[in-house]
Amino acid sequence: MPTDQPGAPRRGPDGVRVECPRCPAPVAEVGDGRWSCPDHGIVVPLWRPVASSYDEFAAHLLRVGPLFPTFLPWPLGPGWTVSDFAAVVAEGDTAHATMACVSGTSQLDGPVDVMVISEEPGTGFGARVAGLSAPDDGRLDPGHEVGDGPAPVRVRVDQYPVGLWPVSVSAAPGEWDRSVLAGEAGGRWLWLILRPASAILLLRDDWILRDISATGPQLVALPFGGPAPSW
Repeated sequence: MPTDQPGAPRRGPDGVRVECPRCPAPVAEVGDGRWSCPDHGIVVPLWRPVASSYDEFAAHLLRVGPLFPTFLPWPLGPGWTVSDFAAVVAEGDTAHATMACVSGTSQLDGPVDVMVISEEPGTGFGARVAGLSAPDDGRLDPGHEVGDGPAPVRVRVDQYPVGLWPVSVSAAPGEWDRSVLAGEAGGRWLWLILRPASAILLLRDDWILRDISATGPQLVALPFGGPAPSW
């Protein structure tokens, strides 16, 4: 159950975890609407459901509000589900980042996770999900790779082409089990993280990322569930 005692770790509403956006540490509510991480100090909290469901996703969209997008590859292929989502936002404030993940299978790669993140510069959530930084290193944004030469990958966001560049994970901790791409859309960082790394071959220039908050009644038909990826 959630607690309002200042300094206590916050679990949030039933079915939702509240964490630091830059590391897995639980945050503590310290009063005046502020949250604290033991490693990163005062942060904007990350809200992540324990399990993916329609009701939790509807709550996610309400928490984020209408001014910040939550992107999904669209349309979903047969057998693919929305397996995870999250938001970096203080209650009653403007969101700083959102993430949504779809999971399915491909003939060549087997199980595949595709995570799409939109975030304000300096948030550090995309770097965490991409596995680019340890908790104590200061990396927050994609880095110099973005914009270096022609974009090798393009997707469509709200009917506009957006270039994406590979972001190296060779110096990151852990296994090199993912491909990471990043670019800019609407003045925010756009991250695309695919696991396993070979799933990058699924990308084509006609990939569409749709702001699912504007879907309306079609949201009811979205399939939810499956194991959430680790990040």
